[in-house]
Amino acid sequence: MVTAWDGDRLAGLARVVGDGWTIVYLQDILVAPTRRRTGIGAELFRRALEPFDDVRQQVLLTDDEPAQRAFYEAMGFTEIRDLEHPLRSFVRLG
Repeated sequence: MVTAWDGDRLAGLARVVGDGWTIVYLQDILVAPTRRRTGIGAELFRRALEPFDDVRQQVLLTDDEPAQRAFYEAMGFTEIRDLEHPLRSFVRLG
C-alpha cells in the first residue's frame, strides 16, 4: 500500500495484491474528493505498480464511470473488450 498525505491528513492511497511474479491486481486508488484532479491519483498509481513493472498481468476491476475509464487509459491500461487478443474476464460479486 502506498499513501499520500496533506500534512497530517490522508489525501489518498493505493493498494495492490498478487503474487508479484505472474499477476498483480490494482485493488484500490482512493483520493480525497478535495484532492482529486491534482495528480495524486496518477502518482499513487505509479508508486503502487512500479515494483511490479516486470509482472506480465497488471489487472484492475472498476465501476463503469467515464472518468475512471479515462484515468486508467491515461495510465496505459486497456479495457479487455478493446484488446486484439482474445481474453476473458470473470467476476463473482457477493
